[in-house]
Parts: sequence; C-alpha cells; structure tokens
Amino acid sequence: MEFKHTSVLLQEAIGQLKIKEDGTYMDGTLGGGGHAGEIAARLGDGGRLIGFDQDGEAVEAAGRRLQPFGDRVTIVKDNYCNAVDVLKDMGIGGVDGILLDLGVSSYQLDTLERGFSYKYDAALDMRMDRGQALSAKDIVNEYPEEDLFRVIRDYGEEKFAKNIAKHIVKARKDKPVETTGELNEIIRAAIPARMRQAGGHPSKRTFQALRIECNRELEVLQDSLEGFIDFLNPGGRLCIITFHSLEDRIVKTVFRGCEHPCTCPPDFPVCVCGRRPKGKAVTRKPILPGGEELSENKRSKSAKLRVFEKVAGGG
Repeated sequence: MEFKHTSVLLQEAIGQLKIKEDGTYMDGTLGGGGHAGEIAARLGDGGRLIGFDQDGEAVEAAGRRLQPFGDRVTIVKDNYCNAVDVLKDMGIGGVDGILLDLGVSSYQLDTLERGFSYKYDAALDMRMDRGQALSAKDIVNEYPEEDLFRVIRDYGEEKFAKNIAKHIVKARKDKPVETTGELNEIIRAAIPARMRQAGGHPSKRTFQALRIECNRELEVLQDSLEGFIDFLNPGGRLCIITFHSLEDRIVKTVFRGCEHPCTCPPDFPVCVCGRRPKGKAVTRKPILPGGEELSENKRSKSAKLRVFEKVAGGG
C-alpha cells in the first residue's frame, strides 16, 4: 500500500509558521511529507528543512515526495524527542520554526499488518518504529492487571477500564491475545450491551490507550516541548496539531508555563524567582478545521492547532 496521509490543517499550520525564505525549519513528524513539502516549497537559497520520523516507511515515502527539493531538505529516521541533539550535532544552533502533527497516518491505520486499527483483524502491533521491542501484543499479554487498568483508564479515558483489564487477564490465561479481532471480542464482552454503541466503536478508547503506551506518545511530547521552545530562534514558532484531549492538555499546560513561568507567591510585590517568559501563546483558543476540510477528511474532526512564539531573551 502506498503511504498515504492527508495533512490536517495544512494551510493554517504553514501560515502560522511564518516561513522565511532563508530560514531553518524542523518537521518532527514527517509522515508522508505533506506539511514538509509545503514548507520546502516556500524556502529559497539558504533555506533549510530537517524532517524527522521514526516510521521507516514514512521516511521512504517522504524521501520520494521531497526529492525535488534536493539538499534543501534533510530527512532523519528518529523520534522527534531526539531532534534537538541531532540538530546540534549537525551544527544547527537554533531553528525558525518547528511543526508537529501528532496524528496517526491513514497508511498506518489502514495497513493491516501495522495492527493499529480495531476495524480490521490483524496481528496486534501498533509500533510507530517497527524496530522497537515493545508492541501492543506485549502490553496486552504481559502487563499486570493493575497496569493494564491504569493504561486504559488514563490514556483511553475509558469508564470500563477496570472490567476490560480484568477480561484481558482472564482471556490470556487460556491463550495469548494475538490479534486485534481477539482483543475486540474481549473488550466487547467487558462492556455492558446497552453501552456498546455509546460514543462509537467499543474498542476505540482501549486501542488509543494501547497505542499511546506502546509508543510513549504522551511522555515524549511532555519531555520535548520546552526544549523545542528553547531551541527556537527569537521570533520562531512552535506549531502543534493534536488529536485528543490528553495531547492538547499537555501542549496547553506547557505553553502556559513557558509564558507565565514565575513561581513566586501571588502576594509577593515583585518577582524574586528570576524566571522570565520564554514567549507567548499565539493561539488563546486552538485553531480548528473549517467546514470544507471537515467534509473532505472526517479524520480531521478532532484536530486542534496551537502555536507558541519565542521572544528575544526568552527564558
């Protein structure tokens, strides 16, 4: 299958980056190269784009798509959490803009052997980087019941998390849970019949939780954001597209902390902690897809774009 992904909030994100022809930019989640292609097309002599993705198939697809831009574009197979160190090793001391699109690509969802989707019966996998050891199958079959409950509750916000974890542990005593279809049946049995149709497919939240845990998605996001802001040149912007409330909450909290970092008690007449704002959140409310995009791409409905701008001397 061809690596396919419709870039969400494409023009909105590119516009918010305020691309300079001679600027240096980073795309931390290349996917099929949709956002990256738009960035590269706006660069001129001296402009540079460095793209990262941990998915080898995404790297190959983006390489083909971005080939016409020549040495203006550099592609690195790595998780974006390592991007700042990689860029420093390349002799880059700061960038003018960073983009993260945290959505799972259509290719990953629709390719059976990747095991991301509850819509198809396939081997449980869900690894963004297929070279990593931990898979969703390992989590389902090896995590203690209390850890399964925590993952499904916290990352899936699933109200029946306790019962689902209990049913998984009971089922795996007879035989390992190896496919998405088997997991679907276990989840279905764990949710009361009258509740199965409420809020969409009964497996949706559990599959989201397992994918997040498998790829350390929230941990990586939390650990990377402030470092990205620090790595921006003055006036540079960090643009992040999220797809569920857990991601958006992290982004909003980090942006707020970088804009208002003072830790002094509110009754202090002057700041004594010495923590200075790193910049400002450009978007007080997230930018959402418009009606046309929503009608053309149903997977865009939960997307939110937030933007942070670095100030001179920030931090």
